[in-house]
Amino acid sequence: MYCEECKKRPATVHLTSIVNGVKVESHLCEQCAGQKGTIILDLNQISIPNLLGSFFGNTYNVKGINESEPASCPGCGMTFNNICESGSLGCSQCYQVFEKEMDPILRRIHGNTQHVGKIPSRGGGKVLIKKQVDELKNALQQALAREEYEKAAEIRDSIKSLEKQFE
Repeated sequence: MYCEECKKRPATVHLTSIVNGVKVESHLCEQCAGQKGTIILDLNQISIPNLLGSFFGNTYNVKGINESEPASCPGCGMTFNNICESGSLGCSQCYQVFEKEMDPILRRIHGNTQHVGKIPSRGGGKVLIKKQVDELKNALQQALAREEYEKAAEIRDSIKSLEKQFE
């Protein structure tokens, strides 16, 4: 396949973009892609630590880092700068020590800071019911705090029916 622009050199850069739900593909040579301003990544030069470290880097404006006196983890001795450079934490205590710095980063990467996991297809029904019961118990406490007793009674009945299904 030849370049769609110059039609002389082989197409080595393949771009796919979706604009307003329409998929558009372009096949270009390296020279034409460079002239269009396309960034070409050499996968041989990308390392996983550098990629993960970029999540912690200055390009994301991580707030809350006191650069005058960097804190270090008592478990492994890592500083937040070491974590930024390596892209990995030293031990499990690093999560507590660098919680302020890690919270916005984890939110950005994963969308949440609390693991919610997946429910297994086999035997997952009980887990799902237990989760619904826990949510209803929280709703019951909130309804009681707001003195909405009729709603609390409905929630209580729902909890009882779910607990019967659980057995």
